[in-house]
Amino acid sequence: MNRGRGILLHVALTVAGLLCLFPFFWTLVMATNTTADIYRYPPKFTFGSQFDDNIRHVLENVAFFSSMANTAVVAISTTVLVLFFDSLAAFTFAKFRFPGRQALFVILLATMLLPAQLSVVPQFQTMIAFGWVGSLKALVIPAAANAFGIFWLRQYFQNSIHDELIEAATLDGCGFFGVYRHVALPSARPALAFLGIFTFVGSWNDYFWPLIVLTNPDHLTLQVALSSLNRSHGVDYSMVMTGALLAMIPLIIVFVVFARQFIKGATEGAIRG
Repeated sequence: MNRGRGILLHVALTVAGLLCLFPFFWTLVMATNTTADIYRYPPKFTFGSQFDDNIRHVLENVAFFSSMANTAVVAISTTVLVLFFDSLAAFTFAKFRFPGRQALFVILLATMLLPAQLSVVPQFQTMIAFGWVGSLKALVIPAAANAFGIFWLRQYFQNSIHDELIEAATLDGCGFFGVYRHVALPSARPALAFLGIFTFVGSWNDYFWPLIVLTNPDHLTLQVALSSLNRSHGVDYSMVMTGALLAMIPLIIVFVVFARQFIKGATEGAIRG
């Protein structure tokens, strides 16, 4: 009976894995064929020979490398700031007592219940007041901290760092930042890796806010630049899919490099939570 359940479980996981991978496979198929091949019926599930031509067309129609550089600057800067500010706030909420701590944390969690679209108008007005409309600062600074990251790291700090360890570090002469640097951060590496990848992917793929606030053509991010491939008189889907595939490559590299820490952080968070 147990062996039969194990076989069924493996079959179910294999099918689920194939379903998850199919969109990536289909993107690759469309990127190597022409739009006419994409519309063919029955569908063509084999790779074509148009990939080089599609790449050339994308590079001719989009400032690909400059927009990728802008996106990399935004994603890396946002990730670094989120890891710093969220970990600092989470460590404070988890291990230090101060007046209004619980009320402030509840308010922080309540912000996660609000749709992001509700903050667009006041956030845009704030960017106008600061003179940041059209600048990459309008993407980085508002995203420098978020409630999810604080909540995630707070739960991790509460379960992974014992109060006795903080007391021992304090007796050894460590101040707040000393304890944060030498005790909190080393113990939270898996959680930080998870949050870092999560933040980087979200920032890299962000489209809605950059579309609104970036008015300077030289400062467009990759997702906004690629949206220009969807033209009103017709869409060359092979070119669109090629651009999407090229934009996906850095994310795949980041995930492969940090996959072990990502999975470790996700599983430990599930167990500890």
